[in-house]
Amino acid sequence: MKKIGVILCLLILAAGPAFAADPAEGYWLSIDDKSGQVTAGWEIYVSGGKLQGKILSAVGAKQSDLAVKCKDSYKEFPLSGKVSQMPILGTPWIFALSPDKAPGSWVSGYVIDPSKGEVYTSRITFHAADGKTYKADTLEMRGSIGPFGKSQYWQKTTREQAAALK
Repeated sequence: MKKIGVILCLLILAAGPAFAADPAEGYWLSIDDKSGQVTAGWEIYVSGGKLQGKILSAVGAKQSDLAVKCKDSYKEFPLSGKVSQMPILGTPWIFALSPDKAPGSWVSGYVIDPSKGEVYTSRITFHAADGKTYKADTLEMRGSIGPFGKSQYWQKTTREQAAALK
C-alpha cells in the first residue's frame, strides 16, 4: 500500500509541469517601438488550446469606446457579433495562435489593431530575463502583412498595473 502511495505521489509531481501555465500567459504592457511609451495593458491567455489576448486598459481609452474602425468580421475571430460594435477594452484582439515547438512560442494567429481595423498575422515569443539581452521577462509580439512585419517588445506586469492605464 505504501508503494502505491509513493508511486501516485511521484506521478502527480511528474505531471505538475504539464499543467503549468505557458510562460507567454499573464499580464503585459505593450510598448510603442518608436516612443518607448506604454500604450496598453494586456491579458494573454490560452482558450481552447489557442493563445488569445485582450486589452484590459489603454492610454486614452474609456470602457465605452468601440472598435468602430474595424470590419464587421474577421477570419477566425473568437467572438460572434459585429467586431465594429465591440468594445476596445476586453475584446480578444490577439487570437488563434497555435503552440510552436517550445513553451512560450506561438504562431499562425492574428492581431487586430482596433484603432485602425487592420489585421496582421502574428507570432508571439516569450523571452526569459537573462540579465543581458532581456533584463526582464519580455514578450515579443510580431505582426506581419505578407513578408513585411515588425516586432514590439512587451514588459511583464501585474494584473493591477495592466488594468490601471488611463
